[in-house]
Amino acid sequence: MQTSLDCIPCLLRQALDAARLITPDPMVHEQILREVLHWAHQMDLNQSPPFMAQHFHRRLRELTGVADPYHKVKSQANQLCNALVPLLRHDVLASKNPLLTAARIAIAGNMIDMAANGYPSHNEIEKSMRSALQANFWGEEQRFIQEVARAKNVLYLADNAGEIAFDRLLIEQISPEKVTVAVRGFPAINDATLIEANEVGLDQIVKVISNGSDAPGTILNDCSPKFRKAFQKADLIIAKGQGNFESLSHHPANIFFLFKIKCPVIAVQINQPIGTQVLIHHETCIRTSPL
Repeated sequence: MQTSLDCIPCLLRQALDAARLITPDPMVHEQILREVLHWAHQMDLNQSPPFMAQHFHRRLRELTGVADPYHKVKSQANQLCNALVPLLRHDVLASKNPLLTAARIAIAGNMIDMAANGYPSHNEIEKSMRSALQANFWGEEQRFIQEVARAKNVLYLADNAGEIAFDRLLIEQISPEKVTVAVRGFPAINDATLIEANEVGLDQIVKVISNGSDAPGTILNDCSPKFRKAFQKADLIIAKGQGNFESLSHHPANIFFLFKIKCPVIAVQINQPIGTQVLIHHETCIRTSPL
C-alpha cells in the first residue's frame, strides 16, 4: 500500500520518541526532528509506510550513532511477555480450539508496537492478553484452520519484540517442525531480530532466520536472497503486524495477515474499526481495499 498523508505525523512522532530514548537532551531532540523534517519533504508517497519508516530510522541512527535505540525496551518487553506465556499456554490447551485461541492471543500481542502506541506498561500488556478472546475480531477462521492443516512448509513473519513470545504459542499449535520463523535482519523500531527471538527461546523449538532487511515490514526486494528463497518455497505465509500487512497485502501469495488495527489509515483500508483483531487472507484484503 502507498503512504498516506496521515502516516507522516506518525513517522515524525516515531523519530522524536526514539530520540528521547537515546538522550534526555532537548537540544538533541530538536536537532533530530529538524533533520527528519528536512528529509521528509523528499518523501515518495508512492512507497509503503515501512519503506518510509526504514529511511527515517536509518537517518536517526546516522545522526545519533546509536545502532539500536530500542534495545532496552525490546528486552524489557520480552521479559514481561515471557512471564505470561505459561499462564496463556494453559488457556490455549484448555480451550475448545487451541489453534484459534493461540492465534487470537498472538494477534492480541500485536498491541506491543512502539511505532503506533509507544511502550505499553506491564498492566496494559497483561490486560490486553487476558481480554484477547473478548476483543472485537474480524477473521477467516475456518479458512485459516484449513490452510494450516494443508501446509507442509510454513513461513512465519514475526513482528515486534515481546509479541514474539506469544507467537510461540501459535507456532506450537501449527507444529514447529513445519515452521520457519523470519525476523528483521537489523534493528527496526521495536521489531524482533535474531537477538529477541533467541531471548524468548524461539530458536529452541523452530528454525529462525533473518530477512536481511532493516525495514519494519517485509519489502521483498530489500530482503536477502536466502529469505526470498524461503518466501517463494513456503506454501503458507503467516504475516504478523501492520508493517507486514502494509508491505505485502497485495502480494500474490498464500498469506494470512494477523494484526491489531492501530490507526485510521488501516481501518479505512480494510473497512474495520480501530482496535479490531484481524485474521485475513490476502485475497480478502484485495477485495475489501478501497485503494
